[in-house]
Amino acid sequence: MSAAPRPAIRPANAVGDESVSETAAGAEESWGPLDGLPGNPMMWILILGELAVFGALLTGFSVARALDPSAFAASQGHLHVMLGSVNTLVLLSSGWLAAVALEQVHRGGSGRLALVGAMASGAVFVAVKAIEYADLASAGYGLEGDRFFTLYFLITGFHALHVIMGIAVLGVVAIWNEACNVETGTAFWHMVDLIWLLVFPIVYLVR
Repeated sequence: MSAAPRPAIRPANAVGDESVSETAAGAEESWGPLDGLPGNPMMWILILGELAVFGALLTGFSVARALDPSAFAASQGHLHVMLGSVNTLVLLSSGWLAAVALEQVHRGGSGRLALVGAMASGAVFVAVKAIEYADLASAGYGLEGDRFFTLYFLITGFHALHVIMGIAVLGVVAIWNEACNVETGTAFWHMVDLIWLLVFPIVYLVR
């Protein structure tokens, strides 16, 4: 009779190594509360950081206005509320288009047309903001003016930079439009929208 084949014996340390490897992989993939959010958790860490920065800037603006309300009100009167309102509608439209793109991707579509529309809306926002800046500059108001305009250009310029960054991000995810990528890109874009919805009333309207 032929001898039965012996079962392969796995070294004990090999089993342990696999267990440690699986545990380490699980630990690397866990982001705690961020695991339930759409997109890459690293983007949400960035978003929280950016919200904190803008929160500090708007708080500083509000404190400075409280210390010198009459000067701030006088300078605020030179802002173009109509252009700010137009840009608010533009960004709201772009946020809606970004949401449409994500919904299309989840349903198996590409979402590219809606993403391009969101990018175009972002470009319109930047163009309108450039017109506003040029008009203020021609009237003699700049970054080195009074405290109001220093903070105005700092806050709105920093936000406009984020809009430009957001357009680039949407362009990237329009090309590599896997669901996770689109979730990540649109999360950043919605942050840009949200920040403007705070900036516009605080800087342009509240007196």
